[in-house]
This record gives sequence, C-alpha cells and structure tokens, in this order.
Amino acid sequence: MDYLPLFLQVRSQPAVIVGGGRVAVRKVNLLLRSGSHVTVIAPELREELHELAERGELRHIPAKFEPAHLDDAVIVIAATNDHDVNAAVSAASRARRIPVNVVDDPALSTFIFPAIVDRSPIIVAVSSGGESPVLARRVREQIEAILPEKLGALARFMGERRKAVQRALGIAARRPFWERIVGGIVGTRVLAGDAAGAEKAFESELRTSHLTTSPATGGNGLGEVYLIGAGPGDPDLLTLRALQLLQQADVVLYDRLVPDAVLDRSRRDAERVFVGKEAGNHTVQDRIHELLVYYARKGLRVARLKGGDPFVFGRGGEEIEVLTRHGIPYISVPGITAALGAASYAGIPLTHRRLAQSVTFVAGHVLEGDSLDWRALAGPRQTVVFYMGVSHLDRIVAKLREAGAPAAHPAAIVERATHPEQRTLRGTLETIAEIARKANVTAPALLIVGEVTAFASTDALFTTDARKDGSMSHGAFV
Repeated sequence: MDYLPLFLQVRSQPAVIVGGGRVAVRKVNLLLRSGSHVTVIAPELREELHELAERGELRHIPAKFEPAHLDDAVIVIAATNDHDVNAAVSAASRARRIPVNVVDDPALSTFIFPAIVDRSPIIVAVSSGGESPVLARRVREQIEAILPEKLGALARFMGERRKAVQRALGIAARRPFWERIVGGIVGTRVLAGDAAGAEKAFESELRTSHLTTSPATGGNGLGEVYLIGAGPGDPDLLTLRALQLLQQADVVLYDRLVPDAVLDRSRRDAERVFVGKEAGNHTVQDRIHELLVYYARKGLRVARLKGGDPFVFGRGGEEIEVLTRHGIPYISVPGITAALGAASYAGIPLTHRRLAQSVTFVAGHVLEGDSLDWRALAGPRQTVVFYMGVSHLDRIVAKLREAGAPAAHPAAIVERATHPEQRTLRGTLETIAEIARKANVTAPALLIVGEVTAFASTDALFTTDARKDGSMSHGAFV
C-alpha cells in the first residue's frame, strides 16, 4: 500500500493554497465544502476566486510565496504552473511537517487527493496513487452510480438514533437490528424521502426488535417481502434497487418469464422457488400468496421476482392486498415493463409527435369477457400494445377491423423482447396474423398496433421485418 488512506478534519482550520489559476479554483471549492478557512497566496486571482474573496469566503494575499505564509496552516496546496515555486512550497511545508499536495506532482507531495463520492457523512475516496487519475475517476463514477443519492440522509437518521438503540437493545442484538434498518423498509423510506414513514417504521422495529432479527442471528420474527420487477429479460435492464434487494433476499419466488441470467443476480445462497403459472390459473396465484405469507412469517426476506413490472399485468396489486391483510411489510421495486423494452429494442417509439399522442396497454386475455372499447382502440394517432395476445391474434385483428381500423393500419409483433433471439415482425392488420403463423411466433410476444410500428429505425438492436409477401427479412443483431 503506497499511501495510508485517511480522512482529515479541516473544518474551521486554516488552509493555504499557493496559486490563483484554474486548478486553484477546484481545490479552493473542495476546501470550502469541507469547512476550512482558506487563504490564497497569488499576485493575481482568477475571476471566480476574486468573487469569493470579495464575498469574504476566502482570504487573499496578493504577493509572491514566502515560507512565512504557511505559519499556522494545517494543510497546504501548491497549484501554480511554476515548478520552482511549487518545489519551494513543498520544502517549506515539509520543514514545518504540514501535509502538502503539489498538483500533478506526487514526488513533491506528502498526500494526494483521491476521486471522491460525496454522500456526506458517507464519503468514498478512490485513489490510484497518482498513477492514473482518469482510471480513479472512472472507478468513482461506477461506485457513484450504485450509491443512492440520499445515502447520507440514512447515515444521519441512524446516527441520531444510536443512543436510543443502545438503551433499548443489548450489544448482541444491535448489529442485526441495524442491518434490518439499512436493508429493510426503514432504509427504503429514508432513501425515498419519506421522513414520517421512516420514523414510524423505525419505532415499530425498535419496539419489536426481538422479533425482527434475522434467522441467521437466532431470530424467528416477521420478515418482509420485496415485489421486484425483473424487466423483460435482459439482465442489464434490472434497476440498481432490484439488484440491491436481490442480494439480500433469503428466498426468491420467480415466474416463468424470469430468465436464468436475471435469476443469477440474486444471492448465491438464497433459496429459489419456481412459481410459474399460465394465464388465468388463479389456483397457482393463490399458492404464491400462501408462500409469501409462509416465508415472511418465518422471519425471512422474500423477493417476489416478476417478469416486467409488478403492477403492469403482474398481479402485484393482489399480492399487496394479501401482505397488508397479514401485516407483512413490503417494498415495491418497479421494472421495465415488456412494452417499453420491446418497443425500445425494436426501434419503435410508443409515442411520436406526428404519429401517436397516447399509448394504451391491454391484456390480451381479457378478450374472454369482451369488455374492451374497441372503437377507442381502433382510433388513429395512438399506439395500442396487447400483452399475452398471440393466442388471440386473429380475434384482436377482427375486432379492430370491425371497430373501423383500416386493413392497412400498421402493426408489429415483438417476440422474446430484449432477449438475444428477439424477433420483430412488421406488417398491417391485414397481414400480421398470417406473418405470425408463417414465423411460428410463440409466447412471450407482444402485439403493437399503430402508425409508430412502421417507423423505421436503423439503430434498433434487433430488426426482423416482414415483406409485403409475408416473408421475413432478418437484420443483424448488433
């Protein structure tokens, strides 16, 4: 380890920066954010620094550097373009045993600035030891992308309640309690900005702490459920929140639309339970309800992993009703629903300023009750997406035609959306059913009806178009 990573408290402490140019601006701003009292030594200042000096946010000494300028400083930065001046600043600092950083010159520095992820009071610092600042920034960006914006708020929330937890719980019970706070409903409420909900959930957790410890730590109380949208199939379309919860779930209940590549993102030692069902099989859905309650009552963290989004034809609303009725806390995580994934990967805009001002999602199996307003669905300048409609394709087309949709009205079928084997078949209401038969289309597949389906996109990830004679033209998968 070339450098000892430390966090230095400089709030209300004197800091000296030698140099008044562009690089100095960045360092001044960083020190001001840390609460330091900043003095800038430079004959002239860049405009941004001059404004800060006029507002009294920093002290300016308009002079060339002298070693006496460092008296009483706790940290020094040399940010000039003159190597001799920078070397003099480094020597004077070392003589006084003051930490010094010479910008872009590790050899003259006793410390270096890392790339910083600021979620105060949570701070993450990444350093390459001065070897590759660009790489360090890239690592920082990747870390920053996965850390919630309100992570600092969660840290403050927990810090403000540490004494209350110490009074209420013994040493052995505190760690599992805080783990539940971070990974459970309380943490979710804080990260969502719901202060009142977080406080209420925290008080409930603390009152029943003997019931809420993880089974791994000896508890057997009430667990919680995560209703997670797995997206249309591509594992890279999972949300960060979905990944976080999958990594902490003890049990994963998954359906037939969740591919192995998505399931593999869950915790390796989690129990996996297949609860796949076909449309209309309410008995299986009842069994899912029973399993959610059963596992949660064992004190486990249960992920209900659904293809697409839990609340777009995903029965998530029914599962929430069951969980609420049994007093089981839950967290809902939206997913990219199949219509959005299919349209995006096929290069079909669901709305378009000239072609479609609205979009409607329809469950194909509701045709059994025939309660749809077909006249409205057949209207122009809109997009209609039929889920689970492949087996009803002939009837859907017939109903749209009867309601006034022209035979030449564009339509498309997207099969296995976002998977590597995705196919997009384009045609019209007159031809789409025959095209689907010739292509042997099988579920899962979506029917998209509207002028937007004729929208040609050369940037589509998957392109398979139907010619007028019903044959298919297969484009490249890129």
